[in-house]
Amino acid sequence: MSHPPLRVGPGSTASIPDAAAYAGRMPESPFDQRRYQVRHDWSVEGLRRLAPADVVVVVDVLRFSTTVTDAVARGERVPLDAAAHAVSLNGAAVAKAAGETEAIVLLGSLRNASAVARTVLDIQRRRGERTSIAVIAAGELAGREPGAPLRFAVEDQLGAGAIVDALGALGIDHTSPESAAACEAFRGLRGAVRHLLTASGSGQELLDRDSRDEVLAAAAVDAASVVSVLRDGSFVAY
Repeated sequence: MSHPPLRVGPGSTASIPDAAAYAGRMPESPFDQRRYQVRHDWSVEGLRRLAPADVVVVVDVLRFSTTVTDAVARGERVPLDAAAHAVSLNGAAVAKAAGETEAIVLLGSLRNASAVARTVLDIQRRRGERTSIAVIAAGELAGREPGAPLRFAVEDQLGAGAIVDALGALGIDHTSPESAAACEAFRGLRGAVRHLLTASGSGQELLDRDSRDEVLAAAAVDAASVVSVLRDGSFVAY
């Protein structure tokens, strides 16, 4: 990953949405990754910790990002409503928080990582200026009660890394250290993705529910070409 300096000042094409859009976001800090075009953090807290971005990619591989994108690929419109929150402990919550900002909200996964990168590039071309991207791994909440702890989810780390890798392949490679680390995790472990997902805690839960095929489908890198975007409270095809 290259890390050229990001120039912000008179004549710069860098663009950051109004900070007021991120109500509740933490104050500017060394951890907001604002110096980088591609940023990465975890859960709603991580979204708020980062500097406001033009595009937010929500990554919940097992299963919110994957199942919603597959439904959209079938021509369905998927509302981000109570039903979505009922089946998703964290992915829907991250998407909702991102949707309350001025950012364009996409769903990303292993299945559509390259398609997400192409969509981001298209957004940047349409905007005609440098576009910042926050890749937010959902992780797994231990429960629905307020303050429930967040569990690391290897599938979301790999999904986020796949998207960062695909962005870099298109020249969007001014990545934060956090993004670069996720990318290298995916690159180094790409050949073992199927095994890692089925062996992960989330994967084992689904295997116990006789959903092995669903886990294997989620592990299929770049098997999908559709990208879900949040518009008027629902996910539709970009």
